[in-house]
Amino acid sequence: MEDFNPVSLAVPFFILAIVLEIILARLGWAKANYEPKDTFASLAMGLGSSVAGLATAGAIVATSLWVYEHRLFDIPMTAVWAWVLIFLLEDKTYYWFHRLSHERRFWWASHVNHHTSQHYNLSTALRQTWTGGVAGTWLLWLPLSLIGFPPAMVAIQKGISLVYQFWIHTEAIGRMPRWFEAVFNTPSHHRVHHARNPRYLDRNYAGILIIWDRMFGTFQSELDAEPCRYGVVRNLATFNPLRVAFHEWGAIGRDLLKSRSPREVALYLFGPPGWSPDGSRETSSQIRARWAKGQGAVSPAAEAETVLTPDGRSSSPA
Repeated sequence: MEDFNPVSLAVPFFILAIVLEIILARLGWAKANYEPKDTFASLAMGLGSSVAGLATAGAIVATSLWVYEHRLFDIPMTAVWAWVLIFLLEDKTYYWFHRLSHERRFWWASHVNHHTSQHYNLSTALRQTWTGGVAGTWLLWLPLSLIGFPPAMVAIQKGISLVYQFWIHTEAIGRMPRWFEAVFNTPSHHRVHHARNPRYLDRNYAGILIIWDRMFGTFQSELDAEPCRYGVVRNLATFNPLRVAFHEWGAIGRDLLKSRSPREVALYLFGPPGWSPDGSRETSSQIRARWAKGQGAVSPAAEAETVLTPDGRSSSPA
């Protein structure tokens, strides 16, 4: 049981599902927009994430085992109630990890690559971080081992969550039954999360259960009257995996070099993405607030964003 790896077992299914979605889209039987260079970038990011994860895996496992040695309780992996409890606690942890990764720039730098595709299909799910281990977001799961959940149990549940989240990266599935939409994260909910429309910015952080967003005020339903526009507020004019993986870290470095005070250093690192001392850039909350006042969907700076054409060249948005 301790050697069970849901993600490794699911990889063949991931590939087959992507191929099937492409075929169905080509036949006109499913809604899915694939662009070869974009899909390649997503697959390269997924492969790179697996390789990068090996670099920090030893430290993460060693730290988790050390914390577990100082556990408060002994929780058996064989108990059904323990799996129900770890499911709920891990999913709540994921919600706060995901929210932190959007609301604080240091962790956004390692997560933003997942949002850089201007398409939304199953391959987007594989566009994963190369720097998550270095950013240290894995520390948020250590309290689970401190409580008494074996690290292997935590790892298995994290894997189950990642496998679940694969299928919600699609436009081929509309809305699920109302009861399911009320409790679980779905393609409809997650399309909102990947959208850059001001109404949809920084919403629906859920992993498996959408109830956390409903509880903590970050839920937004998908509206038929407002189709999702995917990507980030200022889209990248490149499919280069290296640029996708490290562009925000480079931007942080450039901002730190021009910092004029410890306060600016702190806010450039840990303030919300988009923060600037002179207000020349906007955070998600500022964009949403201005949109709510009817002053337009995007800022003048964002209007200058680039949109990639199928041949990889950039053009102005229509």
